[in-house]
Amino acid sequence: MSAINASQSGTFKVGGDITVNRLGFGAMRITGPGIWDEPKDRAEALAMLHRLPELGVNFIDTADSYGPGTSENLICEALHPYKGLLIATKGGLVRGGPDKWTPVGRPEYLEQAVKLSLRRLKVECIDLWQLHRIDPKTPREEQFGVIADMQKEGVIRHVGLSEVSVKEIEAAQKFFTVATVQNRYNLIDRTSEDVLDYCTKNNIGFIPWFPLAAGDLAKPGSVLDNVAHKMKATPSQVALAWVLKRSPVMLPIPGTGKVKHLEENVAAASIKLSDEDFRALDEAGRKAFRKEA
Repeated sequence: MSAINASQSGTFKVGGDITVNRLGFGAMRITGPGIWDEPKDRAEALAMLHRLPELGVNFIDTADSYGPGTSENLICEALHPYKGLLIATKGGLVRGGPDKWTPVGRPEYLEQAVKLSLRRLKVECIDLWQLHRIDPKTPREEQFGVIADMQKEGVIRHVGLSEVSVKEIEAAQKFFTVATVQNRYNLIDRTSEDVLDYCTKNNIGFIPWFPLAAGDLAKPGSVLDNVAHKMKATPSQVALAWVLKRSPVMLPIPGTGKVKHLEENVAAASIKLSDEDFRALDEAGRKAFRKEA
């Protein structure tokens, strides 16, 4: 076992039956600029993907829209047949070009998205498939209904949602068991605090995207900077350690396209914040969020 290992972050059972190390990996940035087309350094991206299982990272989050298709294809090339790995993907966003994202939740489109992800990942069932966004132009009941149908067909094992409210989670629960929720959350962005609390109470995996953000808290002399110096870590590593300590259902997925950066992120799994440092960071983060709100 490597000295740096994601197993130090603890484990969580996705859907109650797939055990993963809580510190995962988000595969959005193994594509080109604007999350579009092939990465500038394809060899580095593949090397980084190969490094994941060596570092104990066994939860990988991607989406059909990353590239589009590029991220899923690279994951398949590097890691298929995924022994001991949970490859989660998402569908429901279409791409018009670099940095352009449009929700499409028509049932026939979601069915097509799942079929294409199955093909690119070379699997018969997606262990965790997430609705990337609820399409406001399509009745959500139609979107939830077709997802439930695909789960019954056996092409989806567990279902997740992304960027949703508590009310939307409860609406979806009438169609299928929500295994995970992926909302933006970090030390200074607490918009989804109520969703996180709901997920914690109901043992739903919470996947915070953009988990490393710290904003002005990373400045010299800040609480975060002081804790980082004390822990001999970077501010980003401490911010990630704080996210992990915030809730036992937390499954952060920091992303990168570089091996070195990946290793720095995984090293955060070994950082154990004291309750005092956690509270100090929490208070500073809440103040920063209220200031921005």
